[in-house]
Amino acid sequence: MNAIKKAWKFIEANPISDSAKTLTRLVRALESDEEFELGELYELDYEQFDLGIDILKEWRLDRYYMGKAKLHDLSVQLAEQRH
Repeated sequence: MNAIKKAWKFIEANPISDSAKTLTRLVRALESDEEFELGELYELDYEQFDLGIDILKEWRLDRYYMGKAKLHDLSVQLAEQRH
């Protein structure tokens, strides 16, 4: 199961826990480019800390592939304009 799905399930099951609130702030910050204090991750227990790190890894990887796809689309558009 990927980290985003794990976080979703954890937050749904524990919506008022401090850990769920921290993970929610992390995801919101990643989505909207808000600031997030990394020190908040260190306050999580080990399992939730790992989940937070996995969220960061997946988010970065997803952004990489999204950027790569945008570059490909632009390349196709430019190639079509030349014909």
